[in-house]
Amino acid sequence: MVVNAHNMRIHMRKVHPMQVSAQAGRKRPVNLTLSEALVDEARSYTPNLSATIESLLTEFVASQRAAQRERQRAADACADGWNALHAAVGSFADEHSTL
Repeated sequence: MVVNAHNMRIHMRKVHPMQVSAQAGRKRPVNLTLSEALVDEARSYTPNLSATIESLLTEFVASQRAAQRERQRAADACADGWNALHAAVGSFADEHSTL
């Protein structure tokens, strides 16, 4: 059997991005194109491919959110540092104002 978007559906839930949970929410069909060999092997490990993919996707989204929060935290710390430096010593450009 050839697996493609026409004969394989993976059910995913439609929820607000901040409420991803593998156990909650409505589900909707989503078409994916995956390697036939990969799907065949995955089916040998799990009877419920949709649930497995949903679980892995939930983990992926959570890790991406955590990475995004960490990048934002680092950017905020950098801005705080520059603001503290500016408050302590001012700006180099202040000495060269044309006004």
